[in-house]
Amino acid sequence: MKKLAFCLFTITFLFPKLSASQNNGAEAVLGGLLAIGAGVAAVEQMKEQAELTATQWVLTNKPELSSFSLKTLDFDGKKVKDMSSTSVISFKIQAFTAGDKPELDGKKQVLFGFTSRGWISEYGIDFEKVKWYLIDDTEWMNMMVAYVKVASSESNESDIISILKEGKVVNKGVKVKSKLVIPFFKLEGDMYVVTDYSSEMKLLYNERSLGIFLKETKDLVQIGRGDIIKIHDFFFEEE
Repeated sequence: MKKLAFCLFTITFLFPKLSASQNNGAEAVLGGLLAIGAGVAAVEQMKEQAELTATQWVLTNKPELSSFSLKTLDFDGKKVKDMSSTSVISFKIQAFTAGDKPELDGKKQVLFGFTSRGWISEYGIDFEKVKWYLIDDTEWMNMMVAYVKVASSESNESDIISILKEGKVVNKGVKVKSKLVIPFFKLEGDMYVVTDYSSEMKLLYNERSLGIFLKETKDLVQIGRGDIIKIHDFFFEEE
């Protein structure tokens, strides 16, 4: 917002005597800048609203967490229209020992907010349309193992775990450094491979995303490849 204010000041200060046609152009530029600023502010407001609600969920459902950090994983760089089509919002949570200038050195968890149609409106986020699901590194690894098994011909779980701890899930499979160690099946955009992961969800492999079918709500949501990498790095990058 500071950058926006600076741009507005610069335009106003440097070009005070524009002709009528130039004024119209300047007004269009200013209008565009204001619209951009409003969009940035709207996403920031949604981010704060989501973090507050996620924090309230943790305080209500995880009273044993007496000192923790909670931050969104997937709002940065997104626009309002991007957020309206988002089907999962995620938050990284890490415990710490309270004290002066504490370090984040405790247990890591990720809180998913699975969204339903119409979760964002002109009034903001409707959290009645968000279903919460908390996981730790063990559960995430279990999900990734199930996902790799359904997305590839690899079936040895211990091998998959070892590779996942060293590598990352990318569009074409699991890479360790620059080498594609586990290639994924090549599918068309309308093809899905499904595994019955738990009593709560099924996991689907599609060419570019991890699909999660929530049995209770019958919603099919997707976690994009970039967010999969962020979550995986959060859990395992320092190991």
